[in-house]
Amino acid sequence: MKRNYRKLFSKKSLRFRRWGHKSYSAFCSIGRHVTIGRVSKGIADASLKKSGVPDEAFVERIVRMGGLDRDEAEYLADTVPLDRLVAVASAVTGKCASRQFDTCSIINAKSGRCPEDCKWCAQSAHYRTEASEYPLLDRDSILKAALDCHGKGIRRFSIVTSGRRLTGKEVDAICGIAEHIRKHCSISLCLSAGLLGRDDLVRLHGAGVSRYHCNLETAPSYFGQLCSTHTQEEKISTLRDARSAGMEICSGGIIGMGETMSQRIELAFTLKELGVGSVPINILSPVHGTPLGTMPLIPEDEVVRTVAIFRLVMPSAFLRFAGGRARLSEKALMDAFRAGINSAIIGDMLTTTGSDIATDKARILASGYTL
Repeated sequence: MKRNYRKLFSKKSLRFRRWGHKSYSAFCSIGRHVTIGRVSKGIADASLKKSGVPDEAFVERIVRMGGLDRDEAEYLADTVPLDRLVAVASAVTGKCASRQFDTCSIINAKSGRCPEDCKWCAQSAHYRTEASEYPLLDRDSILKAALDCHGKGIRRFSIVTSGRRLTGKEVDAICGIAEHIRKHCSISLCLSAGLLGRDDLVRLHGAGVSRYHCNLETAPSYFGQLCSTHTQEEKISTLRDARSAGMEICSGGIIGMGETMSQRIELAFTLKELGVGSVPINILSPVHGTPLGTMPLIPEDEVVRTVAIFRLVMPSAFLRFAGGRARLSEKALMDAFRAGINSAIIGDMLTTTGSDIATDKARILASGYTL
């Protein structure tokens, strides 16, 4: 049965949790004033109908409120053309986010044989993949990589290990490695080593690790469909322990694993509630042999739209391009920088090839950031 939208919008002001394309089109043809979440549609439409610079009042309101709320994010993600969404996100980025681009590089310091069953991961022992397997690298190999990154002007260096968590001996070894790097290099040290407890995190911070990374990976409502050997609550507990140990925290996710846009928004708000300042955005690179090995690639426009929504939810965060971006076109990459990417892992990733550092730096400068 066809709905009578003119009758539906006969009131002076209405409130909807979410709009679809049909209802939005009907609204625009009538020109009524409608509130969606906290967004004033009079302001939003005036901004989003323009092809150039978005309405300053709309942008200022997002800045003043510290980002969109959940209803607003759902509405904008569902209805607004991509070019207009990117324009708003770009304006918010310019007002709230750092213009000094934060670069980091990682070393896969311990690879493979992970007992966890994360469906996306090439390093899980549950699946047959071609991922390398080796124990924790020695301190001089890791120092060499850190010095190389520092010499190329990269700001951060992250030691990444496979597995549920480090053993006691491995924690001892990483503490020694961190202290060794600190003696020879001033690069900022990060660590991604699974579900560590607070005591280990305190020791690691004392040894020189300033930031701890543990991705939430996806929305709380979807995580259980992708991993059964640990919970997202355990990840959140680790992040809280890392912060209480004195570290900054870094956490994001992977898009393109079969989740909905609504679930990506759910992830963004979970990260915002945790106060995460560094948010890696990975794009799934399906790995043959894993349960997600045949997952269709997420379209480029959807990647850019996701970045824009994350920026409008978290105006001041470092949105960090991570794994999977190497397949994107030059246009999509530059659109993503414009939409809110202001940090990135550069060089190779854990199990996939990354981007050329010189090329990445050229893109960053062309996007108006400083290094």
